[in-house]
Amino acid sequence: MTARRSWATVFSAIGAISILVVLFAIVGPQRVLDALVSADLRLVAVTIAFSLGWLFAWSLMLRAVLLTLDVDMSVPTAVLVYAGAVFSNNVTPFGQAGGEPVAALLISNVSGSRYETGLAGIATVDVLNVVPSVSLIAVGVSYHATTTALSDRIETAVGSAAVVIATMVLVLWILWHYRAIVVDRVPPAVGWIARRLSRFGIDPAGIELAIADRLSGFTDRIEVIGENRTALVGVVGFSLAGWLCQAAALGAAFAAIGQPIPLYVPLFVVPLSYLAGAAPLPGGLGGIEAALVGLLVPTTGVAVASITAAVLVFRGGIFWLPTAIGGVSASVLGVRAVDR
Repeated sequence: MTARRSWATVFSAIGAISILVVLFAIVGPQRVLDALVSADLRLVAVTIAFSLGWLFAWSLMLRAVLLTLDVDMSVPTAVLVYAGAVFSNNVTPFGQAGGEPVAALLISNVSGSRYETGLAGIATVDVLNVVPSVSLIAVGVSYHATTTALSDRIETAVGSAAVVIATMVLVLWILWHYRAIVVDRVPPAVGWIARRLSRFGIDPAGIELAIADRLSGFTDRIEVIGENRTALVGVVGFSLAGWLCQAAALGAAFAAIGQPIPLYVPLFVVPLSYLAGAAPLPGGLGGIEAALVGLLVPTTGVAVASITAAVLVFRGGIFWLPTAIGGVSASVLGVRAVDR
């Protein structure tokens, strides 16, 4: 890890902690602690079980994507690899944007495939996860609108989600539509910059060839995935199962603190909260918690201290548990890859 990336990680961690401290200060730490102490441990265990269900479903999703690229990986290995990817996402700024390169390297090391194959696999998983999330937001918000008037906060969140998703789709479409131009123009542009730095011992020709090879390999693998429509349907099914497990985990967390909420609320609140994952925070830590509390206050009618306690139980299963599992698996798989 470079010094610049180390400092970026430190500052993002400080930002996440600051947000959590402010959140606790506003809500009242003692009231949150009281709600946590009184939580039903059996239902906390159910929350953890649903969280592991999410991890398992999205691990199968990654495995299915890699199978389309002729990368065979056992289910246990896929779970460990995806947990390692979650770990890398949760300890680097900007979530998936910061963790994908590390996750791709882990996939490459474990499977013996090329780096761009791992990058294509994990990038496809992240992109396809948007499809079910949009559907769940639409269904959940629509049903909520039939039961009560939408608050300004929910309308703002839905509007922001629409803008972010539309922008992402547009950018991806442009990059994909003009991928031949990107593959042709980017390597020479990087080579031109490298030639200006050749006095520092940089090999411009080598860098240009390497980037051209990587970009070409990456786009070829994305094309292979896109052509397998049957596999894509199964992949999206695994993604939907993962989102439903996350929604169920949030519902179980509220039940654990004695404040059950309507089942449809987590369906749209959970994916909406992930917008905060775009902030420069490790895995969205702090931002997602604040977003969840902000969205759940007008949609549940539950006291804010109880909401905060339920969110902490939920994030314990969705964020901290997979991070711990992923940290161990990334270390073990990394050592095995080196030993080979």
